[in-house]
Formats: sequence, structure tokens, C-alpha cells
Amino acid sequence: MAKIPHALHEHINTAFPVNVALIATVLPNGYAQVTARGSTMVFDDHHIALWERGRGSTNANLKDGSKVTVFFRKSELRASGVLPKGGIARFYGVAKIHKSGPIYDQVWEKLIQPEKNGDPEKKGYAVLIEIERAEDLTGDSLKTE
Repeated sequence: MAKIPHALHEHINTAFPVNVALIATVLPNGYAQVTARGSTMVFDDHHIALWERGRGSTNANLKDGSKVTVFFRKSELRASGVLPKGGIARFYGVAKIHKSGPIYDQVWEKLIQPEKNGDPEKKGYAVLIEIERAEDLTGDSLKTE
């Protein structure tokens, strides 16, 4: 299990609306399905979470055990040296779906208000992605302090 660098936690959690993370899953035909998710957040040092309220192919592909790539880019992090290679971080992990229970509740509580407003009836669900690999643009592991 890889660690999400503490230096990136706040940047990921405040990415909406300018630097929204891209979430990639694999379609049954083998192609990547890439979509923006404003609900993306750091859950803890080893997990990224999101609130899934979509109705398209990403939603249809997210199941327990689905492989997920999270692509995060914030160009300002290049200049500051936090992510010197393009301001880009990639996280690779495995999804676990939570449609009720404590994780579901915790993700909802941490969710930013614009995303809550998009799901006022709470019809979505929490996705917890256990990060197996965290790397920069060239594939080098991210420094975790």
C-alpha cells in the first residue's frame, strides 16, 4: 500500500473547481473511461475517496475490486517544487463501494458543499480507493516526507 504525501492532502481536498481530479476506470471493451470528479478527497494517508453520483459508464464500472487511476494536476505545484514534474501526481488503486455504514457517512461529511448540493437526496455512494502506487509524471514514486 502506498502513502499519499501529506504535502498533497490539502491540494487534493481543495481542487474543486479549478483542478478537479480525473478518475479512470476500465470499460468492458478495454478502453479507459476518464471523467472528472469534483468530490475527490483524501480519506486518510492510504485512501482517496469520492462520492459517486454519476449515471454513466464510470458509475456502471465501479465495483468492489475495480482498478482505478486518479490523475491530479495543479500546475502551481511544479513551480513550488511539491510536484516538480508538471505539477502532476497519479494514484493507482482498488475501489471498495460503500452504500451505507460508517465509511459512507464519513465521506458524505467530508464532501464539499457543491457536491452535496448535486445530490440533495443522497442517492450516490462512497467509493474508497486503496492506493497501491503513487507516482509523478515520469513514474517515480512520490516522496512521502
